[in-house]
Amino acid sequence: QVQLVESGGGLVQAGGSLKLSCAASGRIFSINPMGWYRQAPGKQRELVATITSGDTTNYADSVKGRFTISRDSAKNTWYLQMNSLKPEDTAVYYCHGHVVAKDYRDIDYWGKGTLVTVSS
Repeated sequence: QVQLVESGGGLVQAGGSLKLSCAASGRIFSINPMGWYRQAPGKQRELVATITSGDTTNYADSVKGRFTISRDSAKNTWYLQMNSLKPEDTAVYYCHGHVVAKDYRDIDYWGKGTLVTVSS
């Protein structure tokens, strides 16, 4: 069984910063890619950022230049540094990992989400 657990969400004023973490645990062989998605009230879940095992990153246009995704593969943990936050960044943020388990099955896993609220 694999679990992904996010942390670091909270309430912040516009212009502020937050750093999210996602820690994966279980019988993991590898995780590639690692990513962050978000879902605002009344909207569909959308991609925020992904990072591959080769450190190739991809960002939604709305967060480019403000958010940075990084990873510590040795710890099966990845991060999302969010700077210059805007009220429209308010959402539940979910981490996602494409996991290859130690039995070599590959499955997509999601965390339960962490709420980020940006006040104006």
